[in-house]
Amino acid sequence: MTQFWGVDADPTAQGRIKGARPVAVLDIGSNSVRLVVYERHARALTPLYNEKSACALGRGIAQSKRLADANMDKALEAMKRFALVARMMRVGKVYILATSAVRDAANRDEFVSAVEAIMEAPVRVLSGQEEAHYAALGVVAGIPGFAGVVGDLGGGSLELSDIANGHDTNGESFELGVIRLQDDADGSPKKAATLVRERLADSILQGDQAGAQFAAIGGTWRSLAKLHQATCDYPLHMVQDYVVSADEMIRFCEEIVAADALKGYPGASSVSNSRRELVPFGAAVLAEILKAGKFSNVVFSALGVREGYLYGMLDQREQEIDPLIQGAEELSVLRSRSPAHANDLVEFTAQYFAAVGAEETPEEARLRVVACLLADIGWRSHPDYRGPQSVDSVAYGSLTGVDHPGRSFLAQTLAIRYDGLKSKAAQVLVPLGSDALTARARLIGSMMRVAYPMTAAMPGVLPRTRFSLDDDTLVLNLPADFAFLNGDHLRNRLRQFAEGAGHAKWRVDVG
Repeated sequence: MTQFWGVDADPTAQGRIKGARPVAVLDIGSNSVRLVVYERHARALTPLYNEKSACALGRGIAQSKRLADANMDKALEAMKRFALVARMMRVGKVYILATSAVRDAANRDEFVSAVEAIMEAPVRVLSGQEEAHYAALGVVAGIPGFAGVVGDLGGGSLELSDIANGHDTNGESFELGVIRLQDDADGSPKKAATLVRERLADSILQGDQAGAQFAAIGGTWRSLAKLHQATCDYPLHMVQDYVVSADEMIRFCEEIVAADALKGYPGASSVSNSRRELVPFGAAVLAEILKAGKFSNVVFSALGVREGYLYGMLDQREQEIDPLIQGAEELSVLRSRSPAHANDLVEFTAQYFAAVGAEETPEEARLRVVACLLADIGWRSHPDYRGPQSVDSVAYGSLTGVDHPGRSFLAQTLAIRYDGLKSKAAQVLVPLGSDALTARARLIGSMMRVAYPMTAAMPGVLPRTRFSLDDDTLVLNLPADFAFLNGDHLRNRLRQFAEGAGHAKWRVDVG
């Protein structure tokens, strides 16, 4: 039976977090207007809906000082749909942020009033420094521990900020957005590079940045990152946390600037028509920034002003939550047979390392916890595909706070947990990590294969078992009332784990 959900009906499904009220951000930029609806306002943001409309509000504004009527009409028409979406999704709060094009326009009040009438919510026109601040917080939200310089490239402006210890300073804004730069440079990326050098001559890039990291935000730079991934056949088509050496990115950007266009570059067809002609200008900006700041590498961030604005509204306690662990906990609640069992698995794996005297770094322990939280998310899949589908959910999912080597580790761990040590499900991602990371994934994945035959993914069993060492023998200790677990299935799994972990001998003790 087909059910049409009206705006007054409850659209919540069981696959959603219970009691979560969606929150939305409408970002009015110089190139596009975009509505993103998140499942709830939390440290780890999960997008429920994401739509943009390319309106080019910033086109010609440097000359006319006004938003063009046709572009305003296009943006307002898109917002009528955005308003309907927000009502249908029962969004609790819509935050509307306007950036460079609107703040610089002489007719901004007329446009802002029209937006507020449609969306029934106030518009906040960000200053250049505010835009720089929230862009920096977006990087902090998605890449905890980042330190360096953040750049947010929009259609009308470029914002730069320093980040150290989770806080940003020295926010600056420059008239170097790609639409403005294309207009000012008469459509020449080579001329644009010269303008960038001139306008950044007195920026924070002239300080002592040598060897630091640069974080790049913005749709044009995301397109540039995707192009680079295509040229080097990178195995993970994900921009968030994509790291490239500064020298390599400068070379790549200068090639694009010299060519004046993207024609002939692998992956160019994946760049939207509205963005394609702007990428060479984004390349000109990025190359000049990396050279001026003498950065060691560039890391691309898919999180920016929208996410930074929401992050900035959280209290300090919530800001200090690890977004990767929170996101993994949510997936465990939504997809595993028993979230409590995941917690048992965390302690079971930790007890092994303690028993054998193996120390973990904080990052190793963090990723182990996350792997345990995600270990049962594939149970609904067909047995032949639980490994590959779990790998896809982790490697290509929306988790934040994890770099690409970390994604490789998590994917490899789940592949082995489901398919065993001969699994090929995550093979393509192995090059993203190190040999040591792969060895650790195999260790923890095979330890999970010991746990699940004992528990059927239900809590309360693992806390009553423990590992110990008897000289060179790894011992799995079971209580007397669990003696029936000591069968061929468990013993084969324990043998595989012990051999992979480098233990010469192994046994099961009961009692």
